[in-house]
Formats: sequence, structure tokens, C-alpha cells
Amino acid sequence: MSAVLMSESVPALRAVPPLPEGARVRLRLTRRGRAVLSALVALPLVIGALVFALNGGGAVANGEQTHVSFQYVTVESGDSLWSVAERVAPNADPRDVIADLVSLNGLESAVVSPGQQLAIPAKYAH
Repeated sequence: MSAVLMSESVPALRAVPPLPEGARVRLRLTRRGRAVLSALVALPLVIGALVFALNGGGAVANGEQTHVSFQYVTVESGDSLWSVAERVAPNADPRDVIADLVSLNGLESAVVSPGQQLAIPAKYAH
């Protein structure tokens, strides 16, 4: 008896009628099919963008060399970067000059020692 109930509850499969002559079949994509198709289209674009980002921004070196020369100042006993900045550029803000000196000379701190040679940025050189 349960077998009869099971067969009655399952809807009967309908036979698909044949297509008329010359009819075109339309492709219908499910939501999952659209997602897979979108991923397949987007994957090469993403890979191309990553390859370009990793290799595209490299600098190109040429055979020409530019020679940049700096003027140097020697730190004297009792000098600080503040006093060197005031001596090098008396009309400029010493804080800006110190920042430029630290950056140009690659100083880890604002401490200098006597006899140390410091390159002077071009905008402050005389």
C-alpha cells in the first residue's frame, strides 16, 4: 500500500514534444551557470592584471649616467643639526632644512658627531 502512495505522489514525467522544423533552441543559463561563465571570463582578466601589476611598473635603465655633485659641510664640535641648518640656510625654516638633511644623508637620528660630512641639498647650496 505504501508503494501505491509513493507512486501517486511523484508527478508523472511529461514527454517533451519534438521541435517543429526550423525551430531554434534557446540556451537558458541557471544562476550557477551564469556564475561559472562569469568566473571563466573574469579569470584571464584578473591574471593579466596581476601579471601587469607585478611586472609593468619596473624602471628602465639606460646607458646615460648623470653625475650629481653636492656641497658638503663638516660638523664641528658642539654643532647640532639645528645649528648646521641655521648656518647653511639662514633664511629658511630650520625644521625644513633639518628634514632635508636627514633625508638626503640617510641619517637614522638627528644626532651628528664632530667631523661628520653632511651633503647639503641643492636648494640650500650657495
